[in-house]
Amino acid sequence: MRNQTSAKQIDTLLDLWAASLIKHNDAPPFTGHRDLYNTINVTPLGDVPWETFSMSYNGAKPLHDIPPWMDVTYDVWFQDPRLLLHDILGNPDFNGEMEYVPYQDYTVEDKRCFKNFFSGDWAWSQVDIIAQNEVNHGSSFVLLIIGSDKTTVSVATGHTKYHPLYMSIGNIFNSTQRAHHNGVVLVGFLAIPKNYRNFRRQMFHCSLAKIFEAVKPYMDTPDVARFPNGHFHRVIYGLSPYIADYPEQVLLSGVVQGWCPKCLVDRRDLDGDGPCLRWCKKHRELLVEELEYGKLWEEYGIVGDLMVTDIHELIFPDILHQIIKGAFKDHLVDWVESYLKITHGTSHATHIMDDIDNRIAAVASFTGLRQFPEGRGFKQWTSDDSKALMKVYLPAIRGHVPDDVVRTFSAFLDFCYIVRCDMLTEDDLLQLQDALDRFHRYQEIFKTTGVALSFSLPRQHSLNHYLLLIRLFEAPNGLCSSITESKHIKAVKEPWRRSSRYKALGQMLLTNQRLNKLAAARADFQARGMLKGSCLSEALHKLRKHGPMFLNVNEPKHRSIKGELSEIVDGPTVEAHVELAATPRGRYDVHALGDELGLPHFQQMIQEFLHDQAHTANPDPPVFDPASAPLFLGRISIFNSAAASFYAPSDLSGTGGMRCEHIHTVSSWRGGAPCHDCVFVNMNTDADLMNGLAVARVLHFVSFTDRTSFFQCAVVWWFSHVLDECDLDTGMYVVAPATLEDDTPDISIIHIDCIFHAAHLIPVYGSNFLPRTVTSHDSYDVFQSYFVNKYADHHTFEIA
Repeated sequence: MRNQTSAKQIDTLLDLWAASLIKHNDAPPFTGHRDLYNTINVTPLGDVPWETFSMSYNGAKPLHDIPPWMDVTYDVWFQDPRLLLHDILGNPDFNGEMEYVPYQDYTVEDKRCFKNFFSGDWAWSQVDIIAQNEVNHGSSFVLLIIGSDKTTVSVATGHTKYHPLYMSIGNIFNSTQRAHHNGVVLVGFLAIPKNYRNFRRQMFHCSLAKIFEAVKPYMDTPDVARFPNGHFHRVIYGLSPYIADYPEQVLLSGVVQGWCPKCLVDRRDLDGDGPCLRWCKKHRELLVEELEYGKLWEEYGIVGDLMVTDIHELIFPDILHQIIKGAFKDHLVDWVESYLKITHGTSHATHIMDDIDNRIAAVASFTGLRQFPEGRGFKQWTSDDSKALMKVYLPAIRGHVPDDVVRTFSAFLDFCYIVRCDMLTEDDLLQLQDALDRFHRYQEIFKTTGVALSFSLPRQHSLNHYLLLIRLFEAPNGLCSSITESKHIKAVKEPWRRSSRYKALGQMLLTNQRLNKLAAARADFQARGMLKGSCLSEALHKLRKHGPMFLNVNEPKHRSIKGELSEIVDGPTVEAHVELAATPRGRYDVHALGDELGLPHFQQMIQEFLHDQAHTANPDPPVFDPASAPLFLGRISIFNSAAASFYAPSDLSGTGGMRCEHIHTVSSWRGGAPCHDCVFVNMNTDADLMNGLAVARVLHFVSFTDRTSFFQCAVVWWFSHVLDECDLDTGMYVVAPATLEDDTPDISIIHIDCIFHAAHLIPVYGSNFLPRTVTSHDSYDVFQSYFVNKYADHHTFEIA
């Protein structure tokens, strides 16, 4: 299943299909959309029915003017989590992508590293506890990761909103979780009243207890479930971290808004230097037993006691909402605007903010990078907006704010990108602590300039807990609400749009049940080898059985479940691979092409390239002499793009950790200005700068045959380093277009195997205001020097 289609469109497609089969005296497998839906409904795979229970207030009521919420009955819809767990555990897609026992992983330098959930200390300690009961020996430990997303759509009536509840398991590899191969499932919709804090909290906890009561007996006694390898295992279930934004963490943990749900630090001193003593269930129970309600609220931030487990230990800080949307956008970005107004006055500050917007809008395009044609000045922010702004904001403010503000952002971004690495070692944790220390040190400028009175902010305070939680659980990239938010689109927003809007919840439940069945059927068909190739390849295969064919058909390799244009690649893991587009733009003789490209020495450049290729194995190659080098007089193909596939598990990638991006070099991009992307080139040196990588701008992709050898190449304009180290304020390398002794551009031909993947550069704007005439199409042409944007993606951050 790749696309969802409306009932009317399904009928239209089936009519067209039927029309094409009439001459063959045949008919489609379905007569219409109802026939198709009925077939899906009776599919046994993934068939977990929806159940419901009702809840209402049963406490004391006033004699008169009874609040409406006390008389309302709230319906909670859910699917049996035990059956959902059986579906996840039995999904053939996860064969080889799951872990069965906790472990401790070490590097070759004998340093601990943390990656998947079972590599953390918490899973290890839980298994020790479970193993105390001999009945559990030989069982597999399955960890339930639960999450809820307070983002809602208008499926509400009265004072009720339905919050979707999601579930996954900690046994699945992080890379598989992020590839969204149905590792996260929708469990139910929680009915949460808009107001009435205490009643809402009670409903939240009681709903969770009721939904998961089918799993509770198997937290002590083994259940039996089929695993992806086809074998049946005894399993013990256990609760593991809960993924939620701060407001839901407060609701879940029963603490007062503004307090930390993880530790006992006073809400007025969240930015203090003292140790963070963690909450524990026994301490909380003692406080509730001994202290009055008012004192619990004021001195400990406790609103009640409904804890059935040590929920404080299981709450995991949320990267997306707490750090990216919270600390970055709501705190730091807003503080910059406040600083400019305090320092320069409203009028001039507006002028500076407009220039910052112009700088952001002038950033060159890059794969996966959202463009801001109007800057960052828009009202409704999404998580994707915040992520995209993080990648380009730092160079845009440099020159308009003090160095300490720039260093604050640099330290904060370093923290965000380190914590989202696919695997974290002990050295990475030291770097993480250093980034946090730098952030706390440099952000003091916002306090000294009067922008912020205090840094006692729960979302920023959560940064202090990451080091310990990484050791306990895993690299946080696998425990983030980005995963549940992506599921939220498929499970809530799209079904809502497909509904009639009248009593939409029932329609949404049915849509989700059908989607689950289709996903389960697809996984089963794939495991049986029924989905290998495509309809076209199968038809061609049958035709070839009847004789030779003279028909060439190009089909995409490693097509992702996201579609042909996806940057996610499901395929084998390789370090890096670049291939030219399937079809050349044209073929030229060498002199004509040199004239068209504006390269008068193009013939000599090819001679030098062939000379270098002929002596690649020679440690002391002879000096190139154009007079004695053989001439190349063949024809050359020119291409508009190349695809770079590389291993980038820290970014959104396929199950093998592979990601693909396109490198463009065209004279007119979509009928507009030229587009020539930049790349990282592997120089095969031991240089410290950027791990031996160089930066170049691709002018053209070409291929040609010389004698019996076929070469795929790139014509590149080199960049040279301006500094021998990173810029101290931004932490990024600075490069400039390289020139030869006669001030002509340093251009040469390289083999595409030298290209690692695309690079993104952002101009060093300085302190001058940017003319409005400069656009993103001019970015690589009008500036003297550039930052190598290490925040373009997480893989670039790791290598640059």
